[in-house]
Amino acid sequence: MTPSGWVEVDRDRPGRYPVIIGPGPAFDDMDRPVVALILAGGTGTRLYPASRSDRPKQFLALGGDQSLLTETVARVGFADETYVLTRPDLVEPAREHAPGAAVLAEPEPKDTGPALAYAAHRIREQVGECVLVCLPSDHHVEGAFAATMERAARVAVDTDGLVTVGVEPTRPETGYGYLKPGEERSTEAGDVYHPVAKFVEKPDQGAAMRYRHHGYYWNAGMFAWTPGAFLRAAQGTDLDPLVAALDDGEPEAGFAAVDPVSVDYAVMEETDDAFLVPATFEWDDLGAWDAVARVLDTDEGGNATLGEALTIDAEDNVLATDGHVSVVGVDDLVVASYGDRTLVVPRGQAQRVREVVAELKRDDRF
Repeated sequence: MTPSGWVEVDRDRPGRYPVIIGPGPAFDDMDRPVVALILAGGTGTRLYPASRSDRPKQFLALGGDQSLLTETVARVGFADETYVLTRPDLVEPAREHAPGAAVLAEPEPKDTGPALAYAAHRIREQVGECVLVCLPSDHHVEGAFAATMERAARVAVDTDGLVTVGVEPTRPETGYGYLKPGEERSTEAGDVYHPVAKFVEKPDQGAAMRYRHHGYYWNAGMFAWTPGAFLRAAQGTDLDPLVAALDDGEPEAGFAAVDPVSVDYAVMEETDDAFLVPATFEWDDLGAWDAVARVLDTDEGGNATLGEALTIDAEDNVLATDGHVSVVGVDDLVVASYGDRTLVVPRGQAQRVREVVAELKRDDRF
């Protein structure tokens, strides 16, 4: 039996699975439902060999008891409804890791631009007028996450624009994009936000240090918008053929008509209605082994371990395994061993794991 005051989503809607939605107490002042949309269609190539084509990182537990996707679903309990968007071959694992969420399968994976356009259109059809809170499934978050997303949702409705969440940098990180905030504004409810004055791609070390000094934010890849605002902004961009095809009820044709493109390139950097809400939580993108090390406990030598490992005269290494790893007399390495695959790379070059994966994909061995 459904709890009093709650609504059970229609089981007969195509492409969906049962989910219970609640009244969303954090959003009592909203005039429409809040829908959390979790993107879970990627692979996580930089976490190879833990992450493989048949075992994407969102289904892994990296230092916790639950998978990254399960933790993300638990984090969005403030929403009236939760959707997980994934690719067709990952629908069943997504259901297992997110049993309380509705699952959408995009026709094919073509990066975040097409994925978010497709989800906005489908969710508007199924839920009606709402505000979407769009989140990756592979982030580490601690602190007042719900409060930040509440502000982002309100700003999205108030401005009828596209809201991105900015995280105050704690280091001159070269692996993230940056956001330059414009002049501070506030809604009638007192929610502080900024127009986005500039999007900056991953900088070199010197530029990252300057951006941090001058008050830029990290681009965390978390968004809030109404479906109508996003689809309107996508018109006239690289996503225009997909939006038109979705309106015509032909999503497969729409995906065939567009190239893979990120939402930042396709929409956010093109619109005049991009706004930034500062985060009030700790955040890290668990995209590479050096990032995973930042959220793990370390031993007296500074070694971060995921799984069983033995270290002798070794410092500041990242050791990850589903078996056992021993290291002797080495420093600043990533050693990751899963199944029949082993990776060794300098910790400062952890981003280069994608080069390994590119080679493996060419040989159909990923």
